[in-house]
Amino acid sequence: MNIQITGRNVTVNAGLKEYVEGRLGPVLAGYPRVESAHAILTMEKYRFTAEFVVQGKDKLREVAGDTTNDMYAAIDSAAVKLDKQLRKSRQKVVQKHKSRQGRTRLADVEPTE
Repeated sequence: MNIQITGRNVTVNAGLKEYVEGRLGPVLAGYPRVESAHAILTMEKYRFTAEFVVQGKDKLREVAGDTTNDMYAAIDSAAVKLDKQLRKSRQKVVQKHKSRQGRTRLADVEPTE
């Protein structure tokens, strides 16, 4: 999976790029519907913001971000938030699929006399 990394007022060096890919890689590996990921790293005064935008099949779009005083802590917490959002999205799809299987159609029900 290709992860685009953008830095706003931050130079994205090899170490930071490797850290982002190391945190997002395992998170995105469990979700085959994900097609693209974009990491936006921002610095404003003393605040560091990490925002992840993930897009996938069937109108899947999840955005997770966090702001802290440390860039690496912001990346970690945004990755945890993204994992929770993707897990919830997948659970909704599975639950919807299971509810359709349990449904009976009117044609399947025998008429009572």
